Amino acid sequence: MTTSHTLATEDLTLGYGDRAVIEGLDLTLAAGRITVIVGANACGKSTLLRSMSRLLVPRTGRVVLDGKEVHRTPAKELARILGLLPQSPVTPEGITVLDLVGRGRHPHQRAFSRWTAQDDAAVAAALEATHTTELVDRAVDELSGGQRQRVWIAMALAQQTDLLLLDEPTTFLDISHQIEVLDLLTDLNRTRGTTIVMVLHDLNLAARYADRLVALAAGRLHAAGTPEEVMTEDTVRAVYGMDSRVIEDPVSGKPLVLPMGRHHATTGDTEATLVSESAGNR
Repeated sequence: MTTSHTLATEDLTLGYGDRAVIEGLDLTLAAGRITVIVGANACGKSTLLRSMSRLLVPRTGRVVLDGKEVHRTPAKELARILGLLPQSPVTPEGITVLDLVGRGRHPHQRAFSRWTAQDDAAVAAALEATHTTELVDRAVDELSGGQRQRVWIAMALAQQTDLLLLDEPTTFLDISHQIEVLDLLTDLNRTRGTTIVMVLHDLNLAARYADRLVALAAGRLHAAGTPEEVMTEDTVRAVYGMDSRVIEDPVSGKPLVLPMGRHHATTGDTEATLVSESAGNR
């Protein structure tokens, strides 16, 4: 079981140029749990992960890990505790799968130290867990999008950190591989106590796999809590500007969001929508 670490933001404001993306965010992530961040496009989800991993300096406020500012923590020291899989990682030209996954062990390497059996075991376990062992000699840039995504996840797993931040880890994956990756992360959380923080666009997968949900809207915290507390019709409407019905997922017992479009609402729902639109145009 891993050691629990506390990661939090305090009055955090982030931005690019003159544009603020996150404003005054106070958030404490549950140690040893799976937290999923949801929200509409451009609400600040990826920006928040970048700042938590020391890649983006706050305008105001701070990100703290066990009470210490991450931006004052040496990069290699932080990388032994916290790993990040960004949304669109850049693949070094010509690098093989084995070499890329092996880079996950760099934070554990000391100056002039040799590659160890422990490093070999960590890489092998990460490859096996992501079903990429047969790809070890292939160049990463020759792989399909789904294969590349699994290889990047393998690199993050090989890093063996106590906290793992993942920005849309199921991108490019078909539904069976999405479930496989999310099950894998759940196993990692339950067997090693790894704190998992990830951004997901699929609200139903987010509700199914999260211990806690964080909903962002326009750069601010709209709601945080259990999936049952957060994933409500009011939250979906406030965060996404979309009407929905939320029922119980018959598989997991968690909330299940049924989006409502103009062409798939019931008669009563359609009439209510038209009345609402008419009132808004007066």
